[in-house]
Amino acid sequence: MGKIEMTTPLVEMDGDEMTRILWKIIKDELLLPYIDLKTEYYDLGLEYRNETNDKVTIDSAEATKKYGVAVKCATITPNAARMTEYNLKEMWKSPNGTIRAALDGTVFRAPIIVKGIEPCVKNWEKPITLARHAYGDVYKNTEIKVPGAGKAELVFTSEDGTEIRETIHNFTGSGILQGIHNTDESITSFAKACFNYALDTKQDLWFATKDTISKKYDHNFKDIFQEIYEKEYEDKFNAAGIEYFYTLIDDAVARVMKAKGGFIWACKNYDGDVMSDMVSSAFGSLAMMTSVLVSPSGVYEYEAAHGTVQRHYYKHLKGEETSTNSVATIFAWTGALRKRGELDGNKELMQFADKLEKATVQTIESGKMTKDLALITSLKDVTVLNSEDFIKAVRETFESI
Repeated sequence: MGKIEMTTPLVEMDGDEMTRILWKIIKDELLLPYIDLKTEYYDLGLEYRNETNDKVTIDSAEATKKYGVAVKCATITPNAARMTEYNLKEMWKSPNGTIRAALDGTVFRAPIIVKGIEPCVKNWEKPITLARHAYGDVYKNTEIKVPGAGKAELVFTSEDGTEIRETIHNFTGSGILQGIHNTDESITSFAKACFNYALDTKQDLWFATKDTISKKYDHNFKDIFQEIYEKEYEDKFNAAGIEYFYTLIDDAVARVMKAKGGFIWACKNYDGDVMSDMVSSAFGSLAMMTSVLVSPSGVYEYEAAHGTVQRHYYKHLKGEETSTNSVATIFAWTGALRKRGELDGNKELMQFADKLEKATVQTIESGKMTKDLALITSLKDVTVLNSEDFIKAVRETFESI
């Protein structure tokens, strides 16, 4: 059989460490034998980001706007230790934050459910989808390390020169400062994306912030959501038999632990980052969660929700065997290929993506899995596979169905 043809490229963003190793194996074993793969390639590995002064990240975001679909490998967001390790020119910002800011989208994350991997929270019967605002907050922050005593102020100067000035703190010694922002336009896009996704999937929508403490910043999110809901979505939600409600983030956490699942939980950027890791881990593994960034203009960027698996990478460099879970990275590729097929009217590509996901799940349910899942599965007599052999097992399953 000939390979599946693609008419439009998708943007391919390569990444770092162990996930970069898996990226190549997935392409070699699961994609290139079956698809005439067309991608516009960008190397978002930390070395090349440093070499280009992070211009490559901006270029990849612009390419995503052009082609409409991207797939991204996990990348390093450097800290002080990484500065030394990679001899960086500066502590480059999160590439995810840069891309999300450029696309102004909302990240939807949902666990990948397989038989034999039961949630840690025993009453969770259905997936919980995290809707994460993907602009602003700490991911686009400005920080100052305060050297000593002095006055810290928050100042806004309007175009006509008018100033709004508030004292943050009178320092008597050294400390730290952080300035974060958001825009009504981006919050509005976030709200509409969440409401539309809830209607599309027929799921209740929760939204949670901490407006009792953050009476302007967080309260603005709450107000915009409520205004848009009442004006544009309330009747649609009632007709669909689904519910929208707002609650405090701490109350939402308590409710989530007692819920059965089957709803969307919308969070601000940082809250969504943390809570999506909690939900995916509680459903089985950080490597068992899909993640897609959806922009208001209809641009899609698929990625794994987890990091670069640094510990396994160091083992790999020493020649030691690893058993790294590649499921979320496989599903990033299948999500992007399915969407590319959908936008191009390429049914073969869509069917390929569906089949590869089915093969991945069937491989695990047949008892072949990586170590992280073997430690928590209820299946008996499982076979623990190393990183590469699991991907090869998926290929065997794929060719048998």
